[in-house]
Amino acid sequence: MIKRPLWLAAAPIIFLLLWSGGFGVAKLGLQHAEPLTLLALRYTCVLALLLPLALIVRPPLPKTKRAWADVAITGFLIQVVYFGLCYIAFKAGVSAGGVAIIVCLQPILVALAAPYTVKEATTRLGWIGLTLGLAGAAIAILSRSSLQAENPWGILLTFGALLGMTGGTLYEKRFGVSQHPITANLIQYATGALFTLPAAYLTEGMIVQWSPEFLLILGYLVIGNSILAISLLLAMIRAGEVARVSALFYLVPALSALFAWPLLGEAMPPLAWAGMALAGLGVALVSKKSRVSNKSGVTAPSDKLNETL
Repeated sequence: MIKRPLWLAAAPIIFLLLWSGGFGVAKLGLQHAEPLTLLALRYTCVLALLLPLALIVRPPLPKTKRAWADVAITGFLIQVVYFGLCYIAFKAGVSAGGVAIIVCLQPILVALAAPYTVKEATTRLGWIGLTLGLAGAAIAILSRSSLQAENPWGILLTFGALLGMTGGTLYEKRFGVSQHPITANLIQYATGALFTLPAAYLTEGMIVQWSPEFLLILGYLVIGNSILAISLLLAMIRAGEVARVSALFYLVPALSALFAWPLLGEAMPPLAWAGMALAGLGVALVSKKSRVSNKSGVTAPSDKLNETL
């Protein structure tokens, strides 16, 4: 049995903390810049950091045009469709709870599609875990805010974001090939900037209210969310079951609420903690019992690509 490397064992915790904290930080960032402007600035800063690093490290590049396209498509689905539509949905007036509970449907969509797209089956106990995770996430979200009428256009945008993240997850698992993290990030964020920069120029004023607070926000979004969290997410997708990785997203809304407490003054009611515990139980069941199956029925090791990072 292959021993899992330390970084892979710690990856889910680090990813959850960085990704969950990003929602509250991004919400603060939208007080200083419009959605597409903030994303374009974020992606441009990532490229400014990675380009000199790439010149020094000289990481290997994708070997074929198809490999280049596969990395770019994953980047488009996650960086442009998911993040872009989520940010615009917030601007349209959709509440944080509304966006979070819709995005939390991703593990269900992935589990439904995985047997047909990436040949991964989820066990009966795994489905119980997925259901518990969704229920726990819903409890955590609904307990911290009263239900309110949402903007229909914003809700539609949020479902588009859900499809973007689901599609990116499945596409990376189906077609993704292990790439050096610097190479993968350069291609994906160049793709993000290629689409968000002209979109921001055409639809927004591209005005940024610069301040020390905004510089800290931008630093977190660039380094924490854009470089570290995405690298860990893609590595975990390639190194383990796609349904298991997607189940981690059930913990994001509750953890996002926890981070929003000190950042935005949004307190966590007792029922939300119960929801967090239920979601955690669901993730534990999925992580323990989900198995990867290929067409021949042979179980694949969950850490076969531990050299990704």
